Amino acid sequence: MLIPIILSGGAGSRLWPVSREASPKPFMKVGDGQSLLRRTFDRASALAGVAEVVTVTNRDYLFKTRDEYGEGGKPCTFVLEPFGRNTAPALAMAALLVEQKHGAAAAMLMLPADHLIQNQEAFARDVTIAEELACQGMLVTFGIQPDRADTGFGYMELGQPIDSGGAFRAKRFVEKPSLDVAQGYLDAGNYVWNSGMFCFTAGDVLEAFARHQPQLLEAARACWGSSSNRAEQGSRIVEIDAASFGELADISIDYAIMEKAANVAIVRAGFDWSDIGSWSAIHQALGGDAKGNSVVGEAVLVDVSNTYIQADGRLVAAVGLDNVVIVDTPDALLVADRDRSQDVKKVVEQLKLSRHESVKVHRTVARPWGTYTVLEEGDGFKIKRIVVKPGQSLSLQMHHHRSEHWVVVSGTARVTNGERELLVHKNESTYILAGNRHRLENPGMLDLVMIEVQSGDYLGEDDIVRFDDKYGRV
Repeated sequence: MLIPIILSGGAGSRLWPVSREASPKPFMKVGDGQSLLRRTFDRASALAGVAEVVTVTNRDYLFKTRDEYGEGGKPCTFVLEPFGRNTAPALAMAALLVEQKHGAAAAMLMLPADHLIQNQEAFARDVTIAEELACQGMLVTFGIQPDRADTGFGYMELGQPIDSGGAFRAKRFVEKPSLDVAQGYLDAGNYVWNSGMFCFTAGDVLEAFARHQPQLLEAARACWGSSSNRAEQGSRIVEIDAASFGELADISIDYAIMEKAANVAIVRAGFDWSDIGSWSAIHQALGGDAKGNSVVGEAVLVDVSNTYIQADGRLVAAVGLDNVVIVDTPDALLVADRDRSQDVKKVVEQLKLSRHESVKVHRTVARPWGTYTVLEEGDGFKIKRIVVKPGQSLSLQMHHHRSEHWVVVSGTARVTNGERELLVHKNESTYILAGNRHRLENPGMLDLVMIEVQSGDYLGEDDIVRFDDKYGRV
């Protein structure tokens, strides 16, 4: 039995302006339009012997994650963190879940949600090797053969070979080295990059926690006992208790266990791999044309080489450029030297200092009930396009500082406005006065599309008082 554990989180600040706090790196769509998260889910689901897929993510991403996975497929369990706490606490909670549900002998395959792997056959072959080693009591990690001296990865030194093809004892782990040291590792040929993917049985990893991180394991067991779970839309939802989760040490699984344990094996990966850590990495993963250019969207290129362009919704024209990254979104544009794509995180740091909205959300924002898109805003007004999925509803809410005028474009809206409830049809409208309790619902079988015009002295998204909400956001 194999239980993939998908760890989905991380802001991915080096991939701004596409990756943002409300829609982080795993939700990015790469190349063919599939998100990294969906690719990871499909890759995990296709493996032999998979009983279910467990996803550990922030509770705010549950509905977006479920939408990405779609209907059908393997049974899913979602473990919802109240806040990020690094990989060791996440894996400890997942191991307790797997042990309780499937037994200590069940093998766990930890997969970050933001890796790009395209050779499924080679990946499945290496997972089989790792699973066999895990069932023999090993803590297994996957090592990536370096193709360059890179200071952005941790390295692992290969020890003695193990009697499974492509597997070795782990001799030592090395933190991100200097360029000269990394070049030495590349020349030596017996060092691999640490991929951050692991395989072990639930019982063995819990035993390793007990030996090397007993306080963390004790806190995890207490947190598990205080957490709640429920069945919802065919999935199991585990809500981690926030107060006790904060008692778990903020530490990675590498530091907590893998660098300390004696029974660590490395499977040297035979599959292609990228951690998509920057726009340059995306360019490299997607490849380029004869001039080294890669384009996602619509672009016109004149005398352009070695350049990555991603355009969302409008034409990008480039003239006389070399080694450049251009990423255009509806509300932000990035232009960077491709060799300095790691420095995009410095842009995000400056935007955070100025409290700029583009750090958190896109112009189109996903909500459990659908989406809203900010069409225009100015002093005292904001105009949105709102789409509510069939059968869904916004919370019963109130605003202190703004009034709202709703115009239905298509579909039918059921509106609660103070003490009144009414149906609003296509080309009809209604007005919500500031201070009125109100709710918007879609009782139909098709999307409800409407235009909302807000007016008032403060139009921030935090001016919401919720009284009732089917998604647990009160």
